[in-house]
Amino acid sequence: MWQAGSKESNDCLITLKKSDKTKIKIDSIVGHLFHNQILNAVKDTLKSDNINNVEVLVEDKGALDYTIRARLKVAIKRMMKDV
Repeated sequence: MWQAGSKESNDCLITLKKSDKTKIKIDSIVGHLFHNQILNAVKDTLKSDNINNVEVLVEDKGALDYTIRARLKVAIKRMMKDV
C-alpha cells in the first residue's frame, strides 16, 4: 500500500493498492458537487502514467484538481520504486 497527502483541509490522502483491475473509490466532503471532476482527474492521471490494476482511494477534504493529481503522482512514484 502506498500513500501521499494528508487529511488536512484543502488536501487529500491518496492510497494505492495492487488489484486485479482498476478500482477508484472517492470519499469527499465536496463529492456531491465535484465527484465527476475528481474521478476524471484520477482517471486522466492513471492513463497518462500508464497505470492499470490498482485500487485508488481518494479521501478528499476539498483539494483542488492539481493537488489531487500531484498526490496521485507521488503515490504512483512510491509504488514504482517498490516494484
